[in-house]
Amino acid sequence: MLTPRQLWGLVALTLMWGVNWPMMKYSLRELSPLYFRALTMTGGAVWLYAFFRARGVRMWPARSEWRQIAVLALPNMLGWHLLSIFGVKALASGRAAILGFTMPVWTVLIGTLFFGERLTRRVVFATVAVALAIALLLWHEAAALAGRPVGVLWMEGAALAWAIGTLMMRRSHPSLPVQALTVWMMLLSAAVIWLLALSLEPWPQWQFSAPMWGSLAYGVLINYGFAQIIWFGLARHLPPATSAMSIMAVPLIGTASATLIVGEWPSWQDGAALIAVMAAMAAVLLPPRTAARTAPHKETA
Repeated sequence: MLTPRQLWGLVALTLMWGVNWPMMKYSLRELSPLYFRALTMTGGAVWLYAFFRARGVRMWPARSEWRQIAVLALPNMLGWHLLSIFGVKALASGRAAILGFTMPVWTVLIGTLFFGERLTRRVVFATVAVALAIALLLWHEAAALAGRPVGVLWMEGAALAWAIGTLMMRRSHPSLPVQALTVWMMLLSAAVIWLLALSLEPWPQWQFSAPMWGSLAYGVLINYGFAQIIWFGLARHLPPATSAMSIMAVPLIGTASATLIVGEWPSWQDGAALIAVMAAMAAVLLPPRTAARTAPHKETA
């Protein structure tokens, strides 16, 4: 059972991650995608490095650990964050969040196809539900006068990268603390994104409005900062069903908060796709009832 502190931490984390989607969309009104991602990821990584080092976490990798950091960073950080920011640029932020959180389904499906994991009715249902959600959003984007169907492809590419990275993380056994691993994956990915930004986008003027500076601060301090710290504090103690429900709530909050922050009103296709994706996530993340019934109860001292 969750303690009150864990419960409030979980609520805060879900809100932070959900609100981040329209906040990113707001930032892209005044800053190009690559510079936005490079700036916020660098700032967040530096802030996390200082925080965890002050807490006594070993932050500097050994020579033998660098290769693993780089390999894991490719899909988990570079692939996900690079592709998703172009998806947010092209799509409504709530729609991007819905598509991005098809990741758990892709993780299970890839595990079934390539790693010998069992194909269950839940996986089949989740796959069909995600396909329906993608079809609904592609249909809406193609039918809209200023639709950007390519944005759907950006977001699904990001979700696939995240799914592959998740499977790689499950099969790796890093000796570096996970906090340090995350920070260095962020720093290496940010360095690549800085190079891409300098090569492909014009240099920003850095004359932003006050709300824009607030949005950038949110990305650095909240999304890449406090949210990560809360997650590291909760991850080891949350029951699977609880963490699953938290993840499922993120696209819902992203879609709802987008109306207030950037004035995006969801269409019926968005609502139907959100329901389909949440059902798919529930199918692959929530434990079966039979497993919950037969699970042994912990003895209390």
